[in-house]
Amino acid sequence: MRPIRPLFAARRARSTRGRTSPVAAAVALGAALVLTATACGPSDDNADGKPTASATAGGDKIQIPDDIKERLKEHGFDLDKWKDGEWKNWDRDKWLREAQDFVNPIIAGLWDTDRMRDADKNPGGRVDAGDLSGDQGVTDPEPPPVRAAAVPATYHQNVPYAGKLVFDTPEGQAQCSATVVTDPAHPGKSDMVWTAGHCVHAGKNGGWYRNLAFVPSYNDSARSSAQLEGATREEIAPYGVWWADAAQTSEQWIAQGGPTGGAGASYDFAVLHVKPERGTTDKSLEETVGSALPVDFNAPAVPKISRLTAKGYPAAAPFDGQKLFQCADRPGRLSLAETDPTMYRIGCTMTGGSSGGGWVGQGSDGKPVLVSNTSIGPVTAGWLAGPRLGKEAKAVYASVSEKFAGQ
Repeated sequence: MRPIRPLFAARRARSTRGRTSPVAAAVALGAALVLTATACGPSDDNADGKPTASATAGGDKIQIPDDIKERLKEHGFDLDKWKDGEWKNWDRDKWLREAQDFVNPIIAGLWDTDRMRDADKNPGGRVDAGDLSGDQGVTDPEPPPVRAAAVPATYHQNVPYAGKLVFDTPEGQAQCSATVVTDPAHPGKSDMVWTAGHCVHAGKNGGWYRNLAFVPSYNDSARSSAQLEGATREEIAPYGVWWADAAQTSEQWIAQGGPTGGAGASYDFAVLHVKPERGTTDKSLEETVGSALPVDFNAPAVPKISRLTAKGYPAAAPFDGQKLFQCADRPGRLSLAETDPTMYRIGCTMTGGSSGGGWVGQGSDGKPVLVSNTSIGPVTAGWLAGPRLGKEAKAVYASVSEKFAGQ
């Protein structure tokens, strides 16, 4: 989530490695809030049927539409040098920012076991009561903390739709959490993933994060950090590494969002389309993991929801980003600005790294549905808040789905 200054996005990577949520003034805030915004990088995109250019990366072919390759050139990037480290150039004039600029060519093997394990950066700062909006809209009393509970191993048997996002930022490798969601254009064969906007894009003062990849059922057997030191890539990522070849977040997040404060938090969501790093399978992500959640864009009013369960890989202390946790609570309302949609808020002690993780509720048919995602929370980790998914979120979701329809 993002500390208000983003709290939970991702923790700082250990080598170079490195969210919070605004509360109405009427809510007493004894501790500073942190809003962690995690963003992901460019994505290879050949879904529009345009001619593509290819470059070799790690033995695999990177397929990128010529128009996107030209945009990279306009920013001074040589695609042939990207895999050799040019992606590490974060000069402001080379940090792709606009919605159409998302490019994320696969670099095979980049996310080895060490980089995945060490992707624990938690970008963002802290906020105090002065950073929060006034007493506007409706905000319920701050909920008591709900202690995060470890999801039992194996994760794939319990929450097969959950996983970890890893990506690179100017400060180092980082992590968020994400959820496999259904694709109306490909029933039963979805390659779509839901996360937070701050897990893919830095907001108004930055651009798209890079080398964004989804690892379903990361550390499926819930090994400790020590045990993971000698783990193989297959053990740490048993269902493979899936690179984003398209990503979209809200225009509000791109225009307003940032690593701290609550601006843009009500629109802090994103949808990815992914493909396997090793293109040797004909199975979709949904077929590979065996599950995908439908998204509810018309959830009932907050007072009518009895419980939401947030899931994620918290990485800031006392957690280390290696295990999956969850919090279940009756949601309350959090209003950041009178003109913005009211957010959901639950008690939860999960920390940075859980950003983007799915909030699961019960659909009209009694089956689980995605209702929100972790966006912001306080540095003290007593609660989390997530956006209510309305027409803007539905438009982002539909756009990604339609981009790959018929393929």
